[in-house]
Amino acid sequence: MMASNDDLTAALQEYARRIRVNVVRIAGMSDCHTGGSLSIADLLAALYFHILKVDPQNPSWDGRDYFILSKGHCVPALSSALAMRGFFSEDELVRHLELDSLVSGHACARVTPGIDVSTGSLGHGLSISVGTALGVRMDGAANRVFVLLGDGELQEGSNWEAAMAAAHHRLDNLIAIVDRNMYQTGPTEQMMALEPLAEKWMAFGWSVRVIDGHDMPQIVEVLEAVPFEPGKPSAIVAQTVKGQGVSLSRHHHMDRFNAEQMQAALAELGEAEG
Repeated sequence: MMASNDDLTAALQEYARRIRVNVVRIAGMSDCHTGGSLSIADLLAALYFHILKVDPQNPSWDGRDYFILSKGHCVPALSSALAMRGFFSEDELVRHLELDSLVSGHACARVTPGIDVSTGSLGHGLSISVGTALGVRMDGAANRVFVLLGDGELQEGSNWEAAMAAAHHRLDNLIAIVDRNMYQTGPTEQMMALEPLAEKWMAFGWSVRVIDGHDMPQIVEVLEAVPFEPGKPSAIVAQTVKGQGVSLSRHHHMDRFNAEQMQAALAELGEAEG
């Protein structure tokens, strides 16, 4: 814990800003899923620099908390958090999509230190997380399992089978975080309406909290409070903005910035490009 709540908030906000800066720099070198990466930066900062039990020197440590990025195309943000946390060098980030790079186009456990599960085909992360949480409990271990989902992928039926199984097995070591940025390749509510989303999770037997996914004190408070109820899995619906922090990426699924766009985006994030 930092010296004070204000110190903690300031430090985590700076980590989130740096994650966004790294995402922008990646987008200046290659095609990058910017919008959804930028919307989860605050959540990842709180997780990797305050909440998760991890060991960058031993990524497979048996005592770690598991983190599964179900929306695997947003790996630029996760890779940024992992590099900043010390799992590998930040110099690797701009090699995104290069042959033999540690940073692939989707989350890949085979190549990226710190990634527990390869993801990319949407709608599978929650099912994998349920199996992981159940296995941890069967082993009598204390590991927690966090899974970060996109709101658009909740249109996949496999998620709701997994949600039902998690409640049935009373997996209170499982925490699902929904990046509720209201946008996929178009507005979620036009493509396949999800609301009332929090009530859906409750109906499936989960304990649910709704937060502002860019308000760091709220994020910290809710993550420190899991599990919300004994014997129930926890769901956090984080209301976010796709492309948060970078106007050019607002509602964009993918970007590749030219030099002028990258400089403008970095300036918006308070970062001068040298």
